[in-house]
Amino acid sequence: MSEPVRIGVLGAGSIGIRGALAHLSIGDYADRVTLAAVCDAVPGRAAAAAEKYGVPQSFEDFDSMLRLGDIDAVTIGTPIGLHYEQGVQAIEAGKHIHFNKTMTTTIADADDLIERAAARGVHLVVSPGQMHRPHLRRIRRMVEDGSLGRLVWAATGAGFGVYHEKEGVRQGNDILSNINPAWYWRKPGGGPVYDMTVYGLHALTGVLGPVRRVTAVSGTVVKQREFRGELFDCDCDDNTLILVDFGGALFGFVYGTAAGNVVHSFGSPSFFGTAGSIVGETLNGQPFDYPGRERAAVDGMNAILPHYNERHSTEEFHVFEDIMQLVELVRDGKPTVSTAEHARHVIEIIEAAYLAAETGQTQELRTTFTPAPGA
Repeated sequence: MSEPVRIGVLGAGSIGIRGALAHLSIGDYADRVTLAAVCDAVPGRAAAAAEKYGVPQSFEDFDSMLRLGDIDAVTIGTPIGLHYEQGVQAIEAGKHIHFNKTMTTTIADADDLIERAAARGVHLVVSPGQMHRPHLRRIRRMVEDGSLGRLVWAATGAGFGVYHEKEGVRQGNDILSNINPAWYWRKPGGGPVYDMTVYGLHALTGVLGPVRRVTAVSGTVVKQREFRGELFDCDCDDNTLILVDFGGALFGFVYGTAAGNVVHSFGSPSFFGTAGSIVGETLNGQPFDYPGRERAAVDGMNAILPHYNERHSTEEFHVFEDIMQLVELVRDGKPTVSTAEHARHVIEIIEAAYLAAETGQTQELRTTFTPAPGA
């Protein structure tokens, strides 16, 4: 298509504001993408977002946006447990989709979305597109070239902490700044694995390729959380330790916990081999080179993603990057590494981990994907 892709934002909560509306409203890619509509089920929130970010249309019902909105595509930034149903709605309406992480909570739902999209000629792009990051592409190349000798094991993960309670969009008194985070603590889709560890899983598998087997232990530590003086019951697993088997005696340790961290960054796994180790952006304790390293050291890792410029130096730019990946796929047919197939494999790892923890039995995986080449 030659005209700009018209995007509808589903969800004017934390990620919808910080990852989509705040970036799309800048308008510096207006020749390629237009912020056309916003939808949120909370009465008045979509209208407030439309006024603040200059969005032509606002809706409180997703079906109404799909039927009446002047849109070609949607970016879905609602609670994870809603993504499958909303994805089906969008596909059946013929709309291209960017899913914020995580696309679904089950492999069966991921399969169904991919099959429906193929049948309808709809494009799917899924966050987090970790392998757009040059340092991870370089790590994949170093692993392939034997810079670490025989690779032995790797680690990735994240600690939940109180990050969501402290986000700025939750501290105010108006409808766009008092957003309740309680869904993060409830099933389906809540907890640190779906929300944060997913970054490391995309990076780990992007570097090493598909996982073959999974085992895990998992449970709930924090039974209640407090937000602005109100207590909320928590039933999501918030303490999950996972072992993944890549084959050839190469293993990975993956965690999603209520607190604590082992790795340098939850988006950058650590890798250990017989001839050395990679931790963060260092090889054997010394910085390794990759395209954009000097700029990243000054402006942060988001600064070397493909569509970054200084006007986007705010939060959650990586979400906007994946939205732009969808735009270029729809407009130009440009392939992306933020594929639904990669996301489906990560979803299978997560689902298999919870099943392994419940049954005490190691789970064999059936999905695969094609990793991006090293650089």
